[in-house]
Amino acid sequence: MIEQLRPGVHANDARVVLFDFDGTLSLIRTGWVNVMVPQMVEILASLKTGESETELKTIVEDFVARLTGKETIYQMMELAAQIRLRGGSPEDPKVYKKMYLDALHEVIKDRLSALRSSKANPDDHMVPGSRALLEDLRARGLKLYLASGTDHDNVVEEARLLDVHRYFDGGVFGALDDLSKFSKALLVRQIVESSEFRGEDFLGFGDGYVEIEVVKQAGGIAVGVASDEPECIRIDGWKRNRLAGVGADFIVPNYANLDALRTVLFPA
Repeated sequence: MIEQLRPGVHANDARVVLFDFDGTLSLIRTGWVNVMVPQMVEILASLKTGESETELKTIVEDFVARLTGKETIYQMMELAAQIRLRGGSPEDPKVYKKMYLDALHEVIKDRLSALRSSKANPDDHMVPGSRALLEDLRARGLKLYLASGTDHDNVVEEARLLDVHRYFDGGVFGALDDLSKFSKALLVRQIVESSEFRGEDFLGFGDGYVEIEVVKQAGGIAVGVASDEPECIRIDGWKRNRLAGVGADFIVPNYANLDALRTVLFPA
């Protein structure tokens, strides 16, 4: 199923494509929300403000979703702000980030091990149709960039484990400790401000609020990937509404029907 939210919109003029990684191409980190949200709820509940866990879960889910696509540290900065708002004394956000990454590693370590030892097929850890889509876009002569809120070294390794790094002739970019040196917004701005590309030359794919918003603000076309993970067969309604709300032009659950996706994106 491909939902076109703006009839007549197409990417015939696209020259450069910006991909998010986790949830857009990679499923290695599937389940990260179920690690981050309960951990944050537990921390906030320990402050004993009288709020129920259900109330706290709603608050946490909202800001985690709103910041998905940005560097992970931003979610931890918001957690610290929520602690402070409730009269607590938060740790440095980097402490919360390490706690989260340690817990996430326990969830994904077997997936990484299987990929590193070549016991797993990389395509089994990707959104269906990802490789065919990447190959099609490269065959069209488009320049591909990969930008993730996950730490840079991890993105580079995981892109190599999935054997997709080679498609990104524009580069693979992940979060840096110095937030002034990398963000998706900064990357898009740098590309747009170069002599080679304009905002309307952009086609973006992402499952998060941030990358869709950034591409639309630049004047490009955005495909929202609203997958019901890990199967990635159906549209996740909550994701769909969030992505549509920030301007996604198309909504897809996966790229399995490449012919149909090609037809709506490149009708000429």
